[in-house]
Amino acid sequence: MTPIVSVLMTAFNREKYIGQAIESVLASTLPNFELIIVDDQSHDRTLEIARSYAAKDERVRVFRNEVNLGDYPNRNKAASYAKGKYIKYLDSDDLIYPHGLEVMVGAMEAFSHAGYGLSSNPDLNNFYPACVSPKEAYLEHFFTGFGHFNRSPGSSIIRTDIFHKVDGFSGRRMIGDYEMWFKLSQENYLVKFPRDLVWHRAHENQESQSAYATQYANLRQQVLEEALHSEKCPLSQDEIKRLRKQLAKHNSKQKILKFASKFSAFLK
Repeated sequence: MTPIVSVLMTAFNREKYIGQAIESVLASTLPNFELIIVDDQSHDRTLEIARSYAAKDERVRVFRNEVNLGDYPNRNKAASYAKGKYIKYLDSDDLIYPHGLEVMVGAMEAFSHAGYGLSSNPDLNNFYPACVSPKEAYLEHFFTGFGHFNRSPGSSIIRTDIFHKVDGFSGRRMIGDYEMWFKLSQENYLVKFPRDLVWHRAHENQESQSAYATQYANLRQQVLEEALHSEKCPLSQDEIKRLRKQLAKHNSKQKILKFASKFSAFLK
């Protein structure tokens, strides 16, 4: 039977966590899935552990890259193996709750015209799942506190055909997900469903703890500017002008707070 969803798990030196991550998927209340694990030339027992699960459950398929690809290129590689109608990323150090796949797939099936879905902040005006147009997704992200595009890959589920239509992740380090949500929402409807379907682990070996992470704010700004200058941006010029005023006000406030914090520390 063809799986309705392909769970994609990329891995590099995650022997400490990958067993738990795999087991969380296998405990899903939605049985019709495949779990694709792509090892990116790990130096520890990650591949061995993954293969041990594949030997016991035919829904688990394990691949190993010939060379180390890095985070987002490896996510694209994993997607190339997918057979499901949807792809669902789960990092090899995170856990998905038993009902997570069922909720996400059910939300997407309820809105067949949508291209992807994201865990969303609560909406006091709508019962989840809810579906919004490209323009609504942009406006909600910037103006109503939803912050849709601040989600990680693990918070998403994407129609496989739509993922390939936009050529997957660009490969840009650390901000590939932020960039992807802008790109998907240029022409695709977004399904909103509740948060906390995936447990995101925090530890010292994550890239967010690396020296490269100091560039994150600047990288985000680059992605934002590209999205607003794109011919496919669903916002009108008046809405973009209003947004820029709001962002300028926010940046000024942040600079004042940063200065006040440094001045306070100096006085101590």
